Amino acid sequence: MKRAKLISGNWKMYKTVEETKTFLRAVQAKASEFQGCELLVFPQGPLLPVVQSEWKSLGGGSFLKWGPQSIYWEEKGAFTGEISPVLAKEFGSSYALAGHSERRQFFGETNESAVKRALAAHSFGMKAVFCLGEMLAERDAGRTFDVLRAQCAPLFASLNRAPEGFSFAYEPVWAIGTGRTATAAQAQEAHHFLRGLITEAWGADGAQRTRILYGGSVKPDNARELMSQSDVDGVLVGGASLEPASFLAIAAASKEC
Repeated sequence: MKRAKLISGNWKMYKTVEETKTFLRAVQAKASEFQGCELLVFPQGPLLPVVQSEWKSLGGGSFLKWGPQSIYWEEKGAFTGEISPVLAKEFGSSYALAGHSERRQFFGETNESAVKRALAAHSFGMKAVFCLGEMLAERDAGRTFDVLRAQCAPLFASLNRAPEGFSFAYEPVWAIGTGRTATAAQAQEAHHFLRGLITEAWGADGAQRTRILYGGSVKPDNARELMSQSDVDGVLVGGASLEPASFLAIAAASKEC
């Protein structure tokens, strides 16, 4: 089964309002070249309404979608600093990131809380991109598969079937922002293992419908090789997603896979 590639960009804590508008104008200027693609950006929370209003004013097409870098699992309440899924949806969000390695490393995200965020996305009309991946010490110790299995366990314990549009993003932590990228073979090995876990939990059909993205120092010059792997269904891009030229070059590479 051929799964459509998803090209997503995590903007992290970058971009002002004007920089966001400039990015969107540049993407819209190339719209005719990317109508067959699915592009996705994850801006900072305060930029969600900016993306929504600017993309609408540009007459932007449905090929570009957006969402928050993290959401809370309750609709509302005394949860200072969190983003309500209802508000994210109100600002046009179609997707939400959950469990990004930086959330795990710096802000105490656990496997269990990451799963709760991912499930909240689907409960409130969005689709989750559920991040997971091993640290360098874990890879060097030969524990990559053990780590991935443990990160998936709370999710599979909560769901016995694949939610529509659910995606995983394998992001080896040692390859994020380091300039060191997993080889295409390493990415495929991890993605193939994850596909097997999904098959065990959600069945063959669910596994075939679920996209697994690769994240970790993705750039225009390595995107095509990564996405040519049979189990790599797109990418989660960090730094290279901040400039429209490099982000669109990665999207163009996906059309060749």
